[in-house]
Amino acid sequence: MRCIAALLLLACANALAVPTPEQVRAAYRSSDAELLDRHGVPIQSLRTDMTLRRAPWVGLADISPAMRLALVHAEDRRFMQHDGVDVGALGKAAWDNLLRTRARGASTITMQLAALLDERLRASAGGRSWGQKWDQASAARELEAGWSKAQIMEAYLNLVPFRGELQGIGAASRGLFGKVPSGLNQAESAILASLLRAPSAPPRVVAQRACVLAKEINPAASCAGIEWDVAAAFSRPAASAGQAQAPQVAQRLLKGAARQVRSTLDASLQRQAQDSLRQHLAALRERNVTQGALVVLDNASGEIVAYVANGGASEVDGVLALRQAGSTLKPFLYQLAMERGWITAASLQDDSPLEIATAAGPYVPQNYDRQFKGWVSTRTSLASSLNVPAVRMLQLTGLERFHARLRALGMDSLSEPAEFYGYSLALGSGDVSLLELANAYRTLANGGLHGSVTLQARAPQAKTRVLDARSAFIVGDILSDRAARSLTFGLRNELATAFWSAVKTGTSKDMRDNWCVGYSEKYTVAVWVGNFDGSPMWDVSGVTGAAPVWRDVMDFLHRQTPSRAPAAPAGLVQQVVGYQPAFEAPRREWFVRGTESAQVTLLGAQQRRAAILYPGPASVIAIDPDIPAGLERVVFRAQGAAGLAWRLDGVALGAASAGHAWQPVAGEHELALVDEHDTVVAVSRFSVRGSRAN
Repeated sequence: MRCIAALLLLACANALAVPTPEQVRAAYRSSDAELLDRHGVPIQSLRTDMTLRRAPWVGLADISPAMRLALVHAEDRRFMQHDGVDVGALGKAAWDNLLRTRARGASTITMQLAALLDERLRASAGGRSWGQKWDQASAARELEAGWSKAQIMEAYLNLVPFRGELQGIGAASRGLFGKVPSGLNQAESAILASLLRAPSAPPRVVAQRACVLAKEINPAASCAGIEWDVAAAFSRPAASAGQAQAPQVAQRLLKGAARQVRSTLDASLQRQAQDSLRQHLAALRERNVTQGALVVLDNASGEIVAYVANGGASEVDGVLALRQAGSTLKPFLYQLAMERGWITAASLQDDSPLEIATAAGPYVPQNYDRQFKGWVSTRTSLASSLNVPAVRMLQLTGLERFHARLRALGMDSLSEPAEFYGYSLALGSGDVSLLELANAYRTLANGGLHGSVTLQARAPQAKTRVLDARSAFIVGDILSDRAARSLTFGLRNELATAFWSAVKTGTSKDMRDNWCVGYSEKYTVAVWVGNFDGSPMWDVSGVTGAAPVWRDVMDFLHRQTPSRAPAAPAGLVQQVVGYQPAFEAPRREWFVRGTESAQVTLLGAQQRRAAILYPGPASVIAIDPDIPAGLERVVFRAQGAAGLAWRLDGVALGAASAGHAWQPVAGEHELALVDEHDTVVAVSRFSVRGSRAN
């Protein structure tokens, strides 16, 4: 025994260089890259090393005292007394190995750590050579000289293999018991400590060793309970790291060598949004609604604070998937017409049957309830999401102009020419993503200023004015008006928040997509529900589909934060307006200064000022190459045209009291209404683009 001690002292004289605790921790790499929320809270991990499973480094203070006690009892009872080498234990082990057939080890925790830090000191299949043992003891003495006992135990527990691919206390605790190391109890700690000498031992052997160890520490320990814990731990699914919270965001941001990336997401909001979406999808399952997605934007910064790509059990990213937008595009159509000065919020809109010729036959838009409301104000038409007035509005603004506006708002997915979508674009026939739509509404929330969105913090971004601030404000005011939307939705519904908010729903053709997008003073929230395979929902409206999730998230965001209505920009005035006949009750209405009116009167056809209704000034009409030559027609429409005649490019076309069907010809054109003296009463200059295939 004295001889062995002397040999060890000789080995220690040839000291090996060992790393510092800081160097070891800096070199440590988790097997998973970790996505953090805006506050540094872990929100999602992504496996990047398939050879082993390592959790992030765990400080000793975050490891259960029961685990530390079990480790010392199992591996090194004189850990706090020796200087890295337990000479007494080594001598006893050597004597036992001479007299017994079963070998006995005497490596201290410090010696084991030395081997974990230097692969040259690790045992081969035949064990360690005498030279390796001497170097291991020397390295242990060096560790003890430069490290504290706490640092040694912390590093050991983070580096030691436990079972299978599980390396370190963080991975073992989560992988076997589904908890963080600070939560390990006495039985679980005994099980983990019993794995250190034989990580691959069968469950029965591990349970026996853990039982002996647990009773040494606490005689009242239950062996039956330990056996149950071992069976449960070893049968635990390998991928039981908990419910994924933001896997699509992790895939996007966790790239390269970065082990941790801080995002703009808010962990508490992400969980609440995810839970709300899943709970509501469960309630809608009987209506054939299986999926949904959700995104929340910070209006000022463009930071994405919640990103729920799907309702679970799918890898599809519903935030980026392209779907028909439905009525959610209408606010931008009405805003464009207001910006041009063609309508006000008080203007009357015609909700009566409409038929438009297309290549596929007549296009006859219908309202959601299949009824027509007659004459309604712009405010009512938009807030109650009437379809026919929206299509008429698109005829007024021009298809290409509206298409260009949507593209300017960031809807790059509308990549086809305007004529590809046709007049059904007013009702959302184009495919857009939830993120594009949310950011377009964020532009409304910001008074017409547009900027990009981000998943990582950045310097304040300069925004670009895309929408006129005055008309953007009026549209927001309409979308916040629960009375104006009551014609379709009633007064009590999920859109009516207890704080200021502006919101719009939308449902695509055949009920394949349902949307709810809206904003408060600080946030924009967009929700989609439907089916990724495109199958239709059954009897789902804007209020019963996506709206309840939108409302839940908005309520959560504003549980402590108020939302105030925006201040009116310069150039707006409020005016009490009445209607004759009384289509709607008198009310205070917003107007761009100079367009205000105290009364809106619907004149009879003979009393109306002569005007060309279609094509409007600067309209661009696209020839549809799919309509056979000679069959396509553009119908000129006018009001107050009794006794007047059409004249196109100087050529008389006949009486203007009825619409005139004209075969479009490419080029610039001037359409005029002229009286009996050939005096021009009204004029509209427009262009026709495209050509017809032979």
